[in-house]
Amino acid sequence: MNDKLVFLGLLYFIQGIPYGLQSSLLPVYLRGAGQSLTRISLTKALFFPWVIKVLWAPLVDRAGTKRRWLVGTVTGLALTCVACASLSPDMQFTGVCWGLLAMNVLASVQDIAVDGAAVRLLRGQGELGLGNTVQVVGYKAGSVFAGGGLLAVIDTAGWGWMFGLLACVYGGVSLFVWGAPVLDGELTKPVGEGRRSSKDILRPWKVWRKLMSVPGTPWTVLYVLTYKLGEQGAISMFPLFLLDHHMTSRELGFWNGIIAMGFSIAGSSLAGLLLSQHSIGLLMRRVFVMRTVGMIFQSTLLTVLEPSPLMKGMSVLSLSAQHFLGGLITTLTFTIMMHCTQRAEESIQSTHYSFLATLEVLGKLSFSTLAGGLVDWVGYAIAYLLFFALSAASALQVWRATTIGALKEPSPSTGHTEK
Repeated sequence: MNDKLVFLGLLYFIQGIPYGLQSSLLPVYLRGAGQSLTRISLTKALFFPWVIKVLWAPLVDRAGTKRRWLVGTVTGLALTCVACASLSPDMQFTGVCWGLLAMNVLASVQDIAVDGAAVRLLRGQGELGLGNTVQVVGYKAGSVFAGGGLLAVIDTAGWGWMFGLLACVYGGVSLFVWGAPVLDGELTKPVGEGRRSSKDILRPWKVWRKLMSVPGTPWTVLYVLTYKLGEQGAISMFPLFLLDHHMTSRELGFWNGIIAMGFSIAGSSLAGLLLSQHSIGLLMRRVFVMRTVGMIFQSTLLTVLEPSPLMKGMSVLSLSAQHFLGGLITTLTFTIMMHCTQRAEESIQSTHYSFLATLEVLGKLSFSTLAGGLVDWVGYAIAYLLFFALSAASALQVWRATTIGALKEPSPSTGHTEK
């Protein structure tokens, strides 16, 4: 079990690096260079490969082995970082965007392969809970490393040094995966399977129909599309509000990129422990209500425009609480997603989980991409009213679902479902 957790944790760690670069480091870097909030938000469109990854998921599911897919994609990420090291975001912004887009393409394919490996490797409720905790914590640790740690030193070390370091990290992980014993025993899929998978890509409606027929999928689809809307708008905009009024980029790199994300990791870790002691429905109701209250508290801070130690303290508290609750919710959500996927037949499990994960990313990106333009148009106060309304609506959705029994978990002994 320890070998499985180390293997999955390391792969999810490097998978979080592109997200950290684009969600934490790049916005602060560009805002400091005088870019508009609209342009900064539009860079979230570089995450688009995560939205359409379900189209090539059947190919990864049925052709080759997980080891080959993982080694190929991680090696590609190392080479992309080498290319990005020679670029400058100030003078060659378009080239940097292409490099980050390539990183997202490769990371999305890696995600399909590692999720498929996780579904195959994790057995039983205990392993499933630990595996999902490692998944979320590893991903967020990678995001903290790239978005917080590197942001704190980029002014001193430079852009090229940063990507050179990332290239070394990806290269080392590629060698580790090549010799990882947990993937021993995999069977190479026949060439015919890959051809059938290519046909599936050209007939997405058949894949869609098969995925939606898995019990519990319709409700899960609606949930993962909407549960992060309000939270994501607040998370992406509040640090930029602080940059405009109260904090420097170095302070944000520390408080938002490291400390707040540390609380997020703590929340994700705590969720794994709580899942072994309480029902997931009870946890969901309580955490979503607390998140809505946290949105109210953060909204009141927008009225204080003058920098002061008290305001900075309250802002750090708000960021930390928001990330802590967000970490709890994320681990609970990915557990729900994996419960749903385990009801599917084994031949489509990687595709099914990738489908749900794609929608989860789509729900977050579709709103965070537009959040900057919304703030530029109506201001922080009006935008935060919308963020709060969306957060409250998702809390009501979860409360209703857990009350009427729409949220069900698979029984580990029989494979059926129970409340």
